[in-house]
Amino acid sequence: MSWRTLTYFGDSMLLIPTAVIIALVLPWKSDNRRTVWYWLLAFGLAGLIVSISKIMFLGFGIGSARFNFTGFSGHSAMSATLWPVMMWLISGRWSRGWRVFTVGIGYVIPLMVGFSRLVIHAHSASEVLAGLLLGFTLSSAFLLSQRGTALKGFSVAQVAIALLVPVLLMSHGRVATTQQFLERFSADLAGLEKPFTRADLFR
Repeated sequence: MSWRTLTYFGDSMLLIPTAVIIALVLPWKSDNRRTVWYWLLAFGLAGLIVSISKIMFLGFGIGSARFNFTGFSGHSAMSATLWPVMMWLISGRWSRGWRVFTVGIGYVIPLMVGFSRLVIHAHSASEVLAGLLLGFTLSSAFLLSQRGTALKGFSVAQVAIALLVPVLLMSHGRVATTQQFLERFSADLAGLEKPFTRADLFR
């Protein structure tokens, strides 16, 4: 598996449809009616905080040259928010040992995504660490809030259907244009001809 394939596990083109699938499945599989709202709050808050941090830099140059920070790594933050919850949902009726193992995989995937962002020079270490901290905080808070929630089990067919869209998106390989949109939006919002860049941070 290449680093760019691995980094796709944090791409919005994959994560947003998967987050929608989770939101659609939760009312069916959870005995807690608030679970889906907690999930939408966690995932939406991750996206909002990441977007605001990027807009602050791209539009207004607010960052840190000392820490080489231009905003949260979206791939790291969003994957750290989603994958632990996805694995928790799939393993809902398994034995405790298998559940812990499966959710653990959900925490490892974002770490690998974050490392891939460093390898391909998409982000600095501070941006990846901040993104992971944000995402893991939100996903962990969600999971802690669901300690008393009972989940219905998944059949093999149901798991396959739930994973069908993510697998198809990964095979297609199309990446989201979120960064380009934020660059245009930030520049327009600040009245700039072009957004700030990392090079501007060190001038």
